[in-house]
Amino acid sequence: QVQLVESGGGLVQPGGSLRLSCAASGSIFSFNAMGWYRQAPGKQRELVATITKGGSTNYADSVKGRFTISRDNAKNTVYLQMNSLQPEDTAVYYCKAERVLTTSAIQNYWGLGTQVTVSS
Repeated sequence: QVQLVESGGGLVQPGGSLRLSCAASGSIFSFNAMGWYRQAPGKQRELVATITKGGSTNYADSVKGRFTISRDNAKNTVYLQMNSLQPEDTAVYYCKAERVLTTSAIQNYWGLGTQVTVSS
């Protein structure tokens, strides 16, 4: 059973920084891709950033230039460095891992989330 545990959330002032961590129970190299998603109150969950097994990254336009996703395969951990945080970044941030089972089947795993609140 795959477990993803997020940490690093909290309360930060506008313009501040946080680093989120997502620790997996097994080797993250077994996943085709991992990513961070977020969900604000009353809104749908949205993609923030993803990183593939090969290290390719993708970001939502709203976070480009401010957030950086990275992975440490030795620690089975994916990170999200968030700089220049704004109130609109307030949300629960979720870690997701994607494993390709067959050419037509993908298994997704989710963490329980960590709250990020940006407020003065």
